[in-house]
Amino acid sequence: MSHTFHIPVLGLGYSVDTPIKAARYGISSVASIVDDELIERIRKYHTLQNNEHFIPIPATEADYRAKRITAYLDLMDRIVNRQFEALRREPFEEGREISRYFELLPETAPLKIQYGEMLSTEDPVEKSRLQNELRNNLTKGAIDVNIMSKVDKMNRGTDGELLDEIYSDASAALRGFAMSTLDSSLILSAGMNPRLYNYLEQFEDFYPDENGKFRKKVILKVSDFRSAFIQAKFLAKKGIWVSEFRIESGLNCGGHAFATEGYLLGPILEEFKAKKQEMPVELFALYRSAMEAKGRKTARIPEIRITVQGGIGTAEEDRFLLRHYEVDATGWGSPFLLVPELTNVDEATLKELVTAESEDFYVSNSSPLGVLFNNFSKSSAEKQRLERIAKGRPGSPCKKKYLVSNTEFTTEPICTASRQYQNLKIKQLQAITPQPADYERQFNAITEKLCLCEGLSTAALLENNLLKTGENKSVAICPGPNLSWFSKIYSVEEMVGHIYGKINLLANVNRPNMFINELNLYVDYLKKDMELHAETLTDKKQKYFQKFREQLLAGIAYYNTLVADFTHQTEAYKQKMLEELKAASASLEALCPVAAV
Repeated sequence: MSHTFHIPVLGLGYSVDTPIKAARYGISSVASIVDDELIERIRKYHTLQNNEHFIPIPATEADYRAKRITAYLDLMDRIVNRQFEALRREPFEEGREISRYFELLPETAPLKIQYGEMLSTEDPVEKSRLQNELRNNLTKGAIDVNIMSKVDKMNRGTDGELLDEIYSDASAALRGFAMSTLDSSLILSAGMNPRLYNYLEQFEDFYPDENGKFRKKVILKVSDFRSAFIQAKFLAKKGIWVSEFRIESGLNCGGHAFATEGYLLGPILEEFKAKKQEMPVELFALYRSAMEAKGRKTARIPEIRITVQGGIGTAEEDRFLLRHYEVDATGWGSPFLLVPELTNVDEATLKELVTAESEDFYVSNSSPLGVLFNNFSKSSAEKQRLERIAKGRPGSPCKKKYLVSNTEFTTEPICTASRQYQNLKIKQLQAITPQPADYERQFNAITEKLCLCEGLSTAALLENNLLKTGENKSVAICPGPNLSWFSKIYSVEEMVGHIYGKINLLANVNRPNMFINELNLYVDYLKKDMELHAETLTDKKQKYFQKFREQLLAGIAYYNTLVADFTHQTEAYKQKMLEELKAASASLEALCPVAAV
């Protein structure tokens, strides 16, 4: 790879076409393939922009969801290939795309060093030789895709009959990717879905060719070693190799947040590092047996990459992760929301992000999935949610239905963010006599749910002038809390330069180390969770709190010894970390859940 970082998936629409904007420069990025309606509209836009003939795939066509996704991924593949070949043929002149490619690279990259040699030589023959060599060694960034495993609604045909499980949302998305021309990776997130994982076996591209090369790789986005290893073993037993573990902070991330039981990022990375040699050996034993049972052979252990993302904010943090934990790459997500050239953020939301304070970014229960969600209080979708409550009409119209799951009141699943569900649930609450003492808390819990199917797609439609008359203009956005320290609109050069330490965008910002910030998020999360259950504490919940607290204290002990390894930081920086660890420890020591009744 040309770069040591990637751009993770950003909501449904924020990075849906980022590969078209970034891949030619060698920058890998991830597009969500959840929303086929958005994908179809973005496909039409880019098809016409690239002077191709657009053939729509209507929702009445058999297997339309998978076909739409395949068509869009094939389009991105064609566009990026054309861009890349055009860039490769350009002369090495100032302002050219090929020069930009090399200027974005880190100074230590072999290609960047060779590029410098080419610029400095005055021998025309040698310059020409070096230029040809540089052109031949260019690599595109990957066009990777993301599927949230749990977003997997079963679907019905035009006759109303329930379709086979291969037509479920996640399975259709998987098939759309598997049938595409892409040579890239599928990132599976949000935990294990056995049905989806079993379906991977059906597609030839997930198996290695005679040279051991995978046309399509599997990446697991994980938040702890145990669950990662369980999922990888499950897949290995089916002859599916996990080519990368993409470790993400449980809380210091964007989008949905999966709080571990107090396991912090540093200790998790340490465990992956300690088991980096033995893990592939154990997985390969299972994998080889499965491959042999399928009549396939594999001679050597395929590569496993370890990458990390979530809350990285400075070049020094990035370098420390690469150096100390020996990870192969890092992920930088939320900061790229402030880089309009690469992501889709509408102008109004962009202005709100730039002027936001740290308290505007918060972990919420807004997601209909019932999973923690990083919300932004100044988003237009959040403002609309509150306005609807004030008007006595809480909830949203439910059109796309990707997150329907609740059957409390209906035979057919409905979404907890929908107006239908919230009205039914509020009526149930109001019927309780006498009124519960915590009525307001329960009412707020019902109405906190936010429509993400539309909200996370709207910005992409607004930015590309694709919103239709009468469609909701409200935007939901889910940046990680780390974004609060970035307060400008940046160019690609500025953000990439910041990642590699060429410039420092946070030079005058008082920001804690990423590990400290995550720790504080966990302490706050535990404190709020304990307060919420103070009056209804069970033995099971008390044990959960105790384990959570013990794990955080163990993490603090680990960080106290780790501080000495920050050799590239000042003594003042390290001393501040130690003081912050001491403060977090004191906060935890003060948290003692009362005994369950």
